[in-house]
Amino acid sequence: MHIAFYILVGVEALLALMLVALVLLHAPKGEGMGAIGGAATLFTGKRGAEAGIDRVTWIVACLFMGVLSVLGFGFVKP
Repeated sequence: MHIAFYILVGVEALLALMLVALVLLHAPKGEGMGAIGGAATLFTGKRGAEAGIDRVTWIVACLFMGVLSVLGFGFVKP
């Protein structure tokens, strides 16, 4: 069971690096206070690469939280 813990810690580190890189890849919005409530993207929406990066970021964030929960609640112990 020790090997599973260390594999999950490695996967968690990899997911953290991927999440940081994906967040840095997002285009700057420059919407300021207009972004509150989502009014700024109400009429324009997201298209192309930005929508793809958003989707991948959400997937990586969910995987990060899932692995973090498994490690944090102690389902896999060192």
